[in-house]
Amino acid sequence: MQTATIRLIQPQDDPQLAIIIRQVLTDFGANKPGTAFFDAGIDHMYRSFCTPSAAYWVLTQDEQVLGGAGIYPTPGLPAGCCELVKLYLLAAARGKGLGKQLLEQCCISAGEMGFTQLYLETLPELYTAIPLYEKMGFVHLSAPLGQSGHYGCSVWMIKDL
Repeated sequence: MQTATIRLIQPQDDPQLAIIIRQVLTDFGANKPGTAFFDAGIDHMYRSFCTPSAAYWVLTQDEQVLGGAGIYPTPGLPAGCCELVKLYLLAAARGKGLGKQLLEQCCISAGEMGFTQLYLETLPELYTAIPLYEKMGFVHLSAPLGQSGHYGCSVWMIKDL
């Protein structure tokens, strides 16, 4: 196999990313209302990330999409803060440091765009991601920030860039 590559999202990535996001949430029993599982936007990810100060990166290996992650200027966040969104990897890509690489890409790019903080929302069911966020410097919050619409999330974290 070739080395994994991280690149910006392309329109043709939309169908595979929607499948990956729904599959990962199903794998972890997190396919419930108030989560990305029911976001209509996951069927049109490329269009969703054509917003200023937003970006989404896709992880590929041998031209197969394995996952992705992005940053988004979610309404209602404090000044200088954007949200880490939709970091999902297929099972075959987990545990290899690829999620960390995607997260590092998001942190670097958010800083280059002028953001000073990166916020995220997740679920306890996604238990493998939370230790990664903690190792990468995210700290837990007691309440959500912004207006993501993901009322099913109950873990909120933030990191200074």
